[in-house]
Amino acid sequence: MKKKRTECKGKANRRTPLDRAPEESDGVIVPKKLANSGKQRPKEPMEGRTPTKRNPQENATNRVQDRGFVSNGLERVRQRAEAEKSEAFVNLFHLLKVPLLREAFYALKRKASPGLDGVSWHQYERGLEARLPELQDELHKGSYRATPAKRTYLIKPDGRKRPLGVQAVEDKVVQMACVMILTEVYEPLFCGFSYGSRPGRRPHDALDALHEGIWRRKINWILDCDIEGFFDQLPHDKLMEILEKRVKDPRLLRLIRKWLRVGWVEAGTRHQATIGTPQGSVISPLLANIFLSEVMDKWTARWRCETAHGDMIAIRYVDDAVFGFQREEDARRFLDELRERLEAYGMKLHPGKTRLIEFGRFAVSNRKERGEGKPDSFDFLGFTHSCGKKRNGQFMVRRKTIAKRMTAKLKAVKEELRKRMHDPLGKTGHWLAGVIRGAINYYAVPGNMKAVRAFYTQVGRLWIQTIRRRSQKAKERWTWERFYRLQRHWLPRPRLSHPFPSQRFDAKYSR
Repeated sequence: MKKKRTECKGKANRRTPLDRAPEESDGVIVPKKLANSGKQRPKEPMEGRTPTKRNPQENATNRVQDRGFVSNGLERVRQRAEAEKSEAFVNLFHLLKVPLLREAFYALKRKASPGLDGVSWHQYERGLEARLPELQDELHKGSYRATPAKRTYLIKPDGRKRPLGVQAVEDKVVQMACVMILTEVYEPLFCGFSYGSRPGRRPHDALDALHEGIWRRKINWILDCDIEGFFDQLPHDKLMEILEKRVKDPRLLRLIRKWLRVGWVEAGTRHQATIGTPQGSVISPLLANIFLSEVMDKWTARWRCETAHGDMIAIRYVDDAVFGFQREEDARRFLDELRERLEAYGMKLHPGKTRLIEFGRFAVSNRKERGEGKPDSFDFLGFTHSCGKKRNGQFMVRRKTIAKRMTAKLKAVKEELRKRMHDPLGKTGHWLAGVIRGAINYYAVPGNMKAVRAFYTQVGRLWIQTIRRRSQKAKERWTWERFYRLQRHWLPRPRLSHPFPSQRFDAKYSR
């Protein structure tokens, strides 16, 4: 055999792939001819030519249960949604398969609280590959049953309780998969001034848009709107009517109805839900955007173009919305018509949180001429916005951390430090570093560094007070000089984390 292979090296004895038998090989596997779809291998062998060219927009996949197949399916849904904004989708449920469910699982928060079944994210991951095929079969056979939410409460700075619904991990997986599908369907329909719970849009993008809208437009009045109990009062029938305009898949609609009606469990008692959606569930923010896009956003866009006589801006982040007007009569008319429109859909504005205030570059001078005080401020996304001036006397929008939120956070830090009083200093320092870093990443915007440094200072004082309470000797040994060395080692110093709003706004919206 060695001698025969040596003789075949001559130029006259060389053979092309066309002269060889399909099964013959010199240590190289001869590929079979692929079908045009790329999914199955045909019986005939490959000929001496290149495979058939495919559509460049469609990637061939070797297996149906593949991540590339799911991405390709979602991409086609997105392309169709962008091209046909008035067309309905009748077949979306078939995308709920193992690859998409797996991708949805790893998109969840790993440290989230377990639901009613007590299973955490890490516990569910251990049997993930064995459970996902069973979950797929349950979904497509119609035997999937949603688990009621576990009711907890979030204490607000003013003492009120906000109900939260903690879902089971398996329900979160299916909801996240549906969110991925519905996002591709509805994202092309959402208005540009909607920022909450949308891909590629953060709270600071909404803050930048609000800042630049007030600065660049002729804004003299601000309407700060808040829908009373939005997630608790969301009407199921109106929401489903809006969904059915775009989604005609009965299986997907039936799945959403299950999550709306499953209810919650509190103190061992199950409550059936007839209205509202659990705040804290994975799919609730998307359902809120779909509802408000139809009820508020599209109507606002038409009102701005057809009814408003002066400049108008609009910024919405889920159920919190801020509108700016040049003329007071436009603002008051818009408020009355918006209240009527929301009441037609079973919602109403919060009477105590919805305010119309004079705000803008001429607000200070106009109120001074009338003998009135300074313009009122308004809160939006954790910041108090007020009228101010630069060093050169120009108007500017001041943004400062809401005082109630800072006080509530310092109170929570103080209580947690008491629980960690006798923990090692390194462990406590590592936890406090995360608290400080989170505050810097969100609140360290231009013009708010004084509040960020004050928060840093107060956290340091709470920490040294806790250390000195360990014992009588600790009170004498822990001087401020010694504590400063500990503080510099563990706690990051405040620094500016965000550019000026105009820089980021112009970079993101170059037009």
